[in-house]
Amino acid sequence: MRSSLVQHSLRKPMLLLLCLSLIFLGLVFAAPQLLAKKKDKDAAPAMNEQKRAVHALNRLAFGPRPGDVQQVMAMGVDRWIDLQLHPEKISDTALDSRLAPFRTLRMSSHEIAEEFPDGGLVRQVADGKKPMPSDPARRAVFQVQIARQEEKKAEKEQKSETAATQMPAIQQVSDPSSASGGAKTAEELAAAAAALPQTSAPSDPNSMAGMNSTTDMASSKPSPADEAEAKRLEDRLYADLEVQKLPDLPPDQRYKKVLSMSVDQQVAFADSLRGGKAPDFLAGLDPKQKETFLALNNPQGVISDELMQAKLLRAIYSERQLEEVMIDFWFNHFNVFIGKGADRVLITNYEQDVIRPRALGKFEDLLVATAKSPAMLFYLDNWLSVGPNSMQALGIPAHPGPHGPYRYPPMMRPNLNPKRNAGLNENYGRELMELHTLSVNGGYSQRDVTEVAKVFTGWTIDKPNEGGSFQFDPRKHEPGPKFVLGHRIKPRGEDEGREVLHMLATSPQTAHFISLKLAQRFVSDDPPPALVDSMAKTFQKKKGDIREVLSTLFHSPEFWDESTYRAKMKTPLEFVASAVRATGADVDDAMPLANQINRMGMPLYGAQPPTGYSMKTETWVSSSALLNRMNFALALTGGKVRGVKVDTMQLAGNTVGAPPTEVATTLSAMEAKLLADDVSKQTHDSIMAQVAPQVPNASQKPAMPVQSDPKGQPVNVAQPHKAGQPEQAAQRKPAPPRPPDASMIAGLLLGSPEFQRR
Repeated sequence: MRSSLVQHSLRKPMLLLLCLSLIFLGLVFAAPQLLAKKKDKDAAPAMNEQKRAVHALNRLAFGPRPGDVQQVMAMGVDRWIDLQLHPEKISDTALDSRLAPFRTLRMSSHEIAEEFPDGGLVRQVADGKKPMPSDPARRAVFQVQIARQEEKKAEKEQKSETAATQMPAIQQVSDPSSASGGAKTAEELAAAAAALPQTSAPSDPNSMAGMNSTTDMASSKPSPADEAEAKRLEDRLYADLEVQKLPDLPPDQRYKKVLSMSVDQQVAFADSLRGGKAPDFLAGLDPKQKETFLALNNPQGVISDELMQAKLLRAIYSERQLEEVMIDFWFNHFNVFIGKGADRVLITNYEQDVIRPRALGKFEDLLVATAKSPAMLFYLDNWLSVGPNSMQALGIPAHPGPHGPYRYPPMMRPNLNPKRNAGLNENYGRELMELHTLSVNGGYSQRDVTEVAKVFTGWTIDKPNEGGSFQFDPRKHEPGPKFVLGHRIKPRGEDEGREVLHMLATSPQTAHFISLKLAQRFVSDDPPPALVDSMAKTFQKKKGDIREVLSTLFHSPEFWDESTYRAKMKTPLEFVASAVRATGADVDDAMPLANQINRMGMPLYGAQPPTGYSMKTETWVSSSALLNRMNFALALTGGKVRGVKVDTMQLAGNTVGAPPTEVATTLSAMEAKLLADDVSKQTHDSIMAQVAPQVPNASQKPAMPVQSDPKGQPVNVAQPHKAGQPEQAAQRKPAPPRPPDASMIAGLLLGSPEFQRR
């Protein structure tokens, strides 16, 4: 009896999540059709002011926060939109204070590379090709990384030596000409390997068995390498003990203590930062001190972590919501993968200095800036592209002359020895036309791709792994005229690229393609052609002014059509950011949120192909994806996401102490706060069935309460008691009512199909 009650109280949470996910999956797919049925065939009903405010916040922002809908309605939806189109008029000081600890956001790529070195720079310092930094913090980072590289090298050499020592014996055992004859099976080889002589000392130190010569006795002595290893392990053990004392020290003393440690102690300390212990060591430190400690363990991880946290904090807390949405849009359009070599160092400035200032400006300015960006040049390999007939490819040395250090000789002799690895790279030329401007159906040919690639030869980077900047190298540039889309490009060096970029930026095909992608982001997966045409006309008339194109979009009837309301599926980034905003959560550490987005299949800055991430519903809807979202929603509202605090009591309207019959009131209050009451009856009933207490049906006659006597026999408490029997209570006292589970209600609403859509 007791076990059945326990099973009932647990309610099999995993089965509950699975069932709800399957129900909600059907609702997600059905939502557009249900909304479409509401639309009148002749004239769609206009959205009321509250719906307009919710719609604007879901499309131009990462979802509404508590109170946002009322504020936008009070200001006026159109006025709010116009203000978002001019972010320079919006104060964002509260966000600035949250971003202040992330120093990499204010560093140049060169400074980032120096303070958070990759393996190549560490090896250069270890080999003496570059000096060891004099700054104690930077020196500690290099020392720990060099020590780890040496450990890995020693382990690799030891494995190689062990394999080389055992190989002759194994070969002898497996030799077909051996006494046993024939090839050996895997089991026989394993047994033979196990039978090989061991190099360790005998178990009995006094035993001289097997030592029949002075050579055997000499080989039993520890080698200098073994002695060094033993000394290193002893130092590491001492270091581990010292590290355990660090959290008890004041922050400044703790920091100075680590910088004054020996290298082995610093390595031990860096290892201690793993496994969830980092908060103990980082507590109370200033931003530079925290970065130094984290860099001891993973220098380049500091760069990516700060970049990801900043992206999430901006999406959650920035008052300039449309600007953040557009920065995310353009980064995805001009995608760069953070995991490709030097781009880990270059990508921060790519977003900060290339995309952010131009997100609402002229498209041509943005196109030129991305083309010259070291991050893009490295990602699509254009920095390696060399013209087949360039001076470098033909091996012609620099020829000084009156017009500068580089000048083509009058006659190019083809018999000169060309340099190795010189070649034309077409990656950027292809993606420039297919993904950045004209689209895949933009009317260009493979010859155009090759000619554009020639135009951009010489657009390269000075030392990309050290955070170098753009430079044009005339020796790599393909000489002579080029022919792109029927136009003759005169030989003018770097200016050839500017001419091609202008031609592409002002093309009608580009105007249509960019307008289509913007409409897909803000309206629907298949936007009305009339809307796209209207935006394209504005694009051409206003010379690619992004702000003007968006204004045309936001003031169009198609944008405010009833069928577009909550009809776009949120990406994992949009879902997580909107869930945190909707609950009014306080975020101390955004990395756990970034990790959740990663689990949902959308690692930040982690799209490897140049296409970026898809914005279409089909990409993000599946039963497993919805289950992951539901798990996150319940973890968020249940206080299980580290670094994020949610006040579900406030979301519940302070009715947490109400009896079970007040569950409906709590659910209704949360539906209003989290979804502006836009909840279908099916969603409402599904959640109510899971969180409401079991109340007997009033039409049913209540069952007679039954108890057991001391012998275990059932006794009807309604019958009179016989003499000698212990007096029984007429009825069990009912258990006190349980309050509604506010965190579960909030989590289920965040996982609902209505919240999944924007």
